[in-house]
Amino acid sequence: MSSPEIDTNPLASDARTIERAHEFHARVRAEVARTVWGMDREVEFSIAALLAEGHVLLEGPPGVAKTLFARSLATALGLSFSRIQFTPDLMPADVTGTSVFHPAEGAFQFQPGPVFAQVVLCDEINRAPAKTQSALLEAMQEGATTEGGTRRELPRPFLVLATMNPIEQEGTYRLPEAQLDRFLVQLRVGYPRPEVEAQLLLAVHARSPLSRPADLGVRAVSGAQEILSMIAGVARLVRVDALLADYVVRLLSATRESSALLLGASPRAGLSLLRLAKSRAALAGRDFVTPDDLKAAFLPTLVHRVVLEPVEEVEGGDASAVLERILETIEVPR
Repeated sequence: MSSPEIDTNPLASDARTIERAHEFHARVRAEVARTVWGMDREVEFSIAALLAEGHVLLEGPPGVAKTLFARSLATALGLSFSRIQFTPDLMPADVTGTSVFHPAEGAFQFQPGPVFAQVVLCDEINRAPAKTQSALLEAMQEGATTEGGTRRELPRPFLVLATMNPIEQEGTYRLPEAQLDRFLVQLRVGYPRPEVEAQLLLAVHARSPLSRPADLGVRAVSGAQEILSMIAGVARLVRVDALLADYVVRLLSATRESSALLLGASPRAGLSLLRLAKSRAALAGRDFVTPDDLKAAFLPTLVHRVVLEPVEEVEGGDASAVLERILETIEVPR
């Protein structure tokens, strides 16, 4: 008996991969919504970053459920999770791990740090000094760490979700540009809308503050094998038209020529923009990128990669506003 057509027809298999990505997004979003409300955008871009093998920086004031969001997302994805609380005295070895001498064996043994998980929450990353922040650089870029001259691979898939308090708050440090550039996406998490906040208060006041997402009904609806398959599928299957590549170049050039920006977007920023747009297209059930995908991904991908002119910053300027003006002025391909 011959095999079913879906197993032998690569076009059918490819179509199913994109369909699965769309279903995957809906499943994970529904589970995360069991614990946090009004964060559909954060869910969408975090999943898109995961499928693009990137990392997410969440900026916002304390108390807006950034940590609960990260825990709930990891639970729904079915991935291993660890949390690192960044503090001024945190050392690089506290992140990556260290070798410990065991007298019984007469040898050193490596004790993995919390970075050895599939989803790593770096809480309040800008409360630690730059030396400790930089301990994440190799892990985020290479998917590995090096200790004592030995390279150690991190588990895959690998997603860093870092939370960052607004820079004007006491006890915060600026993240170096090299560190910021390792994040595919920066999302600003603000206060919920009044109607959402009222719903939240009624639903949450009886919960124990120690409840874990699993205690609140969040189930694992995916796993590492499915996610790795979708990562490969998105990279291979989602198409980018030449006109859209030209559109990205014009957007990047506009950031470099803007009088409001001291530092424009790099070619790596352009690649990041395309990768995120491809993931977003797949989550929408499409195997091709549209201008709307690029426009939606433009601010989250570039807002942390451009630098305002000092005069603009002193006058209260905002990188998001500059990027929005650029989006409005660059003609969209038809």
